[in-house]
Amino acid sequence: MADLYIYYQVREADTASLHGAVTAMQAGLASACGTPPQLKRRPQAKDGLQTWMEVYPAVPDGFEAALAAAVQQSGLLPLTAGPRHTEVFTDFNSCV
Repeated sequence: MADLYIYYQVREADTASLHGAVTAMQAGLASACGTPPQLKRRPQAKDGLQTWMEVYPAVPDGFEAALAAAVQQSGLLPLTAGPRHTEVFTDFNSCV
């Protein structure tokens, strides 16, 4: 299993709208996929932008496709300032 970390920037003026879109999307994903999401942001803004991060721990196979579809349906992309960046991490296995 892998953990997904997705980070992006949002204009401070759009934070309330984006928060609503992301939390609704994450609630739907949690219900459908059983993945407990997290939403985080850096504590300070820079040049009127905040950096946000969605965290999806221990996602099942096929989750990335479900997430991509949910993002498209959520309407959150116009509220982000630039692209969403995805990082994938797996547990360290010292036997490898």
